[in-house]
Amino acid sequence: MSAEGATIDIDEAAAVTRARAGDVDAYEVLVTRFTVPAHRAAVLLGAGADADDVVQEAFVKAYRQLGRFRGDAGFKAWLLAIVANETRNLVRSRRRREGLWLRAAAREDPLLFEPDPAESALARERRRLLVDRLRSLDDRDREVLVCRYLLDLSEAETAVTLNVPKGTVKSRTSRALTRLRDRMPEGVAGA
Repeated sequence: MSAEGATIDIDEAAAVTRARAGDVDAYEVLVTRFTVPAHRAAVLLGAGADADDVVQEAFVKAYRQLGRFRGDAGFKAWLLAIVANETRNLVRSRRRREGLWLRAAAREDPLLFEPDPAESALARERRRLLVDRLRSLDDRDREVLVCRYLLDLSEAETAVTLNVPKGTVKSRTSRALTRLRDRMPEGVAGA
């Protein structure tokens, strides 16, 4: 096996340790492994078309701050917290709430087999409705639901990502789901 192959096979903890020691190839492993979830988080949290810039800046900041990484919830959660902060800064600087941040969540998987066009159309309409209602929530409710259900983060990872206590994640998730259900038309929320 080549040295390059060995670098690709290292686990997250080893990659972080080696990157802290100045191994750029080890940091590249982390970048490769976490670019997709970081990009998805940036888009879903509001960066829209600027998601690539947010992710790039987050990886640069993460590299510079590797010495501060404690490893409590893993590198992914720590990185996504940086992505979330960068996205908040971007949204604040733009002074607008609208964007393309949930376009990725509304897209269909082109590899999915769709046997019934009527069911597919209904599923698309439900997805569009859900995305619209999710957009109508306030930032705190939307962020916790995006992290928990669209990014599929655990409560602990969501707490790190949003920089709030785990109990806050639980209570916000519960309240946000209730608000979202209340905004869904009769018969759609349970579908």
